[in-house]
Amino acid sequence: MTDPKQHADDQLEKTSEEKKQDILESYQGFQDYLKKQIHKGEKVGLNEEQLAKGAERVAEHLNKKDDPKNPEEKLLHEMWNVADDEEKRPLARVLVRLAKEEGNA
Repeated sequence: MTDPKQHADDQLEKTSEEKKQDILESYQGFQDYLKKQIHKGEKVGLNEEQLAKGAERVAEHLNKKDDPKNPEEKLLHEMWNVADDEEKRPLARVLVRLAKEEGNA
């Protein structure tokens, strides 16, 4: 069975630079991407904790591989850098909640 973390990393690595730029060009683009990924996860039965772990993997990948493209991403980047592992999970949960609630606003 494939390691979920490795699978997520592989999928992020396969994403074309052009698509990454589209996603990261604006905070709204990032939120839309995250919302789509959450919806996919919910369709296959992932619970809130699993969704947060997925968001944590995406945030970790972006933090290591991509420079922030807008003020919101810069803030998230800086928060992620100073947070320890215990603090990152709640941040990931907040990202999931923001993305989910944005569609309901």
